[in-house]
Amino acid sequence: MKSTALFMAAALLILMGLALAQGGGTFREGMATSGRQLIRFLPILIIAVLLAGFMETLLPQRIVDNLLSDTAGFKGIVIAWFAGIITPGGSIVGMPIIAGLYRAGVGTAVLMTYATSLATLSLMRVPIEAGFYGWRLTALRIGVSLGLPFIAGGLTLLFVRLTE
Repeated sequence: MKSTALFMAAALLILMGLALAQGGGTFREGMATSGRQLIRFLPILIIAVLLAGFMETLLPQRIVDNLLSDTAGFKGIVIAWFAGIITPGGSIVGMPIIAGLYRAGVGTAVLMTYATSLATLSLMRVPIEAGFYGWRLTALRIGVSLGLPFIAGGLTLLFVRLTE
C-alpha cells in the first residue's frame, strides 16, 4: 500500500509540475477540477471503507469457511457472481469491500469472481451503457460477459490448488 501511495504521489507531483509549467491557469483549473471530484466521490468512498470494515469485523468465520473459502468450491463462486452484479457504485465501492473480505479470510477465487462480476456485470452500468450504445449492444455485451466471472473464479481456484 505504501509503494502504491508513493507512486501515485510522484505521478501527482509530476502532473502538477507540468500544469505549473504550462501556465495560463492550468494548475488552478486542475486543482478546481480535483476539488469537485473529491467532493463528489468522498462520501461514497467513506461509506465504502466503513462498509468494508464492518463486513470484515462482522462476517462470521463459519460463513467464510463454509461458503466463501477456496475449499467451499462452486458455492462461493456463485455467491460472488451474484454479489458483484448487485453491488452499486462500481470499483470505488467494490475495492474496499474486496480488501475487507480478503482480510476476513474470504478465498482468492471468490474474490476474483466478485471483482470480475463487479467489473463486467454490475446492474448500475446497464442503463448508462444502453443510453450510450443502445439496448442491443448492451444485451450482447452482458450475454457474452455472464460467464467471465465463473472463468476467472474457476481459473483462480485451479491455480490456488496447483500452487498449494
